[in-house]
Amino acid sequence: MSFDSDLTACAQLVERGDPDRFAATMAAPVGARKVLFPIYAFNVEVSRAPWVTQEVLIAEMRLQWWTDALDEIASGGVVRRHEVVTSLAHVLDAEAANTLKNVVKARLWDVYRDPFEDQAAFSKYLEDTAGSLFLAAAQALSGEMPKALKDLGFASGLAQFLRAVPELERLGRIPLVDGRSDAVKALATDGLSRLADARRARGAVPPVARPVGLAAWQAGPILKQVQADPQRVANGTLGTAEAYKKGRLMWQAFTGRW
Repeated sequence: MSFDSDLTACAQLVERGDPDRFAATMAAPVGARKVLFPIYAFNVEVSRAPWVTQEVLIAEMRLQWWTDALDEIASGGVVRRHEVVTSLAHVLDAEAANTLKNVVKARLWDVYRDPFEDQAAFSKYLEDTAGSLFLAAAQALSGEMPKALKDLGFASGLAQFLRAVPELERLGRIPLVDGRSDAVKALATDGLSRLADARRARGAVPPVARPVGLAAWQAGPILKQVQADPQRVANGTLGTAEAYKKGRLMWQAFTGRW
């Protein structure tokens, strides 16, 4: 599979819509990039679908379009012509396509303004979005879905979600079940625990699937920031310096460690 115009468009979409994940993918081997870029481009498209319109019905239709596209891929039949869908059809099997449907379904929360029912619903949202994305990518690369990558995806998704809290609140959402400092700190501790579980099980991840873990390169530092000072979530001050980020990503790519 070469970098044809569709695959190049997927890479450009990720570069514009998710620059941190783009950097992580560029640190992966070329063969892995050809698989990861379509999956991450799908994630960009699905994650922004609920926000491009104020009309709930239209947002639901946009998400349903992606579910239908994944159904076409999973069935092995004719797939609609679209730069991302066409590229996805080259890299996904039925199991990976069905796993990505969890991502689409979970994004319905972004369409509505209702808060999460409880902490379990919040955790499921992270597992169905970031966790399922990591699992589908691993399946596409190796034919396996190691639990370690579900835990790693959860930790990565939590870190990204906590960074987005101020913007979600500005848009009228209630992102956290409990926004008090102790509860936010507990969230970070849970995320770090899942990250530690993923690291302990890293040996069970096929080497060809390990580039998936590069997308979690900032999870540990950000969750540690939250654990040390939960108020940084509300203040919108989470994140690390560019030089540190680049150095950490290079180290992870070189060592294969998360």
